[in-house]
Amino acid sequence: MPETPKRSTIYFQPQLHAALRLKSAHTQRSLSDLVNEAVRAALAEDQEDLAAFSERVGEPTMSYEALLDDLKAHGKI
Repeated sequence: MPETPKRSTIYFQPQLHAALRLKSAHTQRSLSDLVNEAVRAALAEDQEDLAAFSERVGEPTMSYEALLDDLKAHGKI
């Protein structure tokens, strides 16, 4: 049985709301669909970032100064 959507009130800045309404009309999708898709994408990106952090937890750390020195030594900056 599908889950019942939950209702929430969200306040958008006027320009953002206007852009969403235009995109909604152009894509023939509801504002709710657009916002749900954007939130899903943001949460998925957060999940990917957390997974990457977990995978790299054992790597040695480097100071900012050492990073700059390394980049300069290899002609990156």
